[in-house]
Amino acid sequence: MVTQSLQTTTTAAPAVEPGDLTPSTLDMPAFLMNVPFSLSTEAPNNPWMEELSVEERSIDRRRAIVQFRQLYRHIASEALVYLLPAPGRCGLQDLVYTANLGVALEHQPHQGTVVISNFTSEPRRGETAIGLAFFQAMGYPTYVAPRKFEGDADLKHLRDNVYIGGYGIRSEAESYVWMEERFDMRVIKVRLVDPYLYHLDCSVFPITREDTLVCTELFDSEELAQIERHTHIIPVSPDVCYSGICNSLRFHNSILNASHLHTLKAGTKEYAEEIAKNRELEDIAARLALDVSYFNLSEYLKSGALLSCMVMHLNRFSYEMSLL
Repeated sequence: MVTQSLQTTTTAAPAVEPGDLTPSTLDMPAFLMNVPFSLSTEAPNNPWMEELSVEERSIDRRRAIVQFRQLYRHIASEALVYLLPAPGRCGLQDLVYTANLGVALEHQPHQGTVVISNFTSEPRRGETAIGLAFFQAMGYPTYVAPRKFEGDADLKHLRDNVYIGGYGIRSEAESYVWMEERFDMRVIKVRLVDPYLYHLDCSVFPITREDTLVCTELFDSEELAQIERHTHIIPVSPDVCYSGICNSLRFHNSILNASHLHTLKAGTKEYAEEIAKNRELEDIAARLALDVSYFNLSEYLKSGALLSCMVMHLNRFSYEMSLL
């Protein structure tokens, strides 16, 4: 097993022997989720939360669990879904957002290497110990990032050993330099500048192995040129990114996305924005022979979070499917 402090990286556990089964090596999608028993918005830690009053962002935890179960039931029907255990009364308000807990490196499936996050967000720092203990118990070679890094939500796999990493708000570019040196990978580093789109999954979504949604207005020409060397860019606007078009999950031949459209009043600005996001996502998916499924995650919007935040990839098996 790995032995290390939360701030110092040491030698990882021996690699999983070829042929040994782990969630990362299964011929089915595998994910990590967490039941939102500790979900809270007590400490606002992003601009979306800061714009809401204490009453507006108050969580109905029973409703949040119902919404979680709807998403969990859909994914678990055709995938392996681990539920991250957490100590009772742990006080970790954002633990349900497992996309930030760490990243399972896709280019090392037989080794199953996991890098655990080193959080910038103060209310989330206690999650590191929980993630480290869980993946150690699973037998994964496990590391804690030596610099600030916030997981799957900030690091997206494109193909082979190539990733896109967002830095500048929650993660640091030095974390990706460390990963490149230690894990033989290439990270296209892109600076995140919009405080409302503070993780990479708010503005970049690899929808297939060949195609990636990118909010092109937010990145400079050199960053876009580097991305284009490895994937076809499908441009999307900041407006639809604010509504969560990139906060999606590829699941078999479907795209899963959060939408609370039916709770909104027709004719309002918010209704029009949600309609525009949904229609654009459906048009893109149709061109790629993919379906779209929506889930009402209104309680999680109070945390400034959407669907992709709630799921950590243990593998990306769904990307091996091609319907064209």
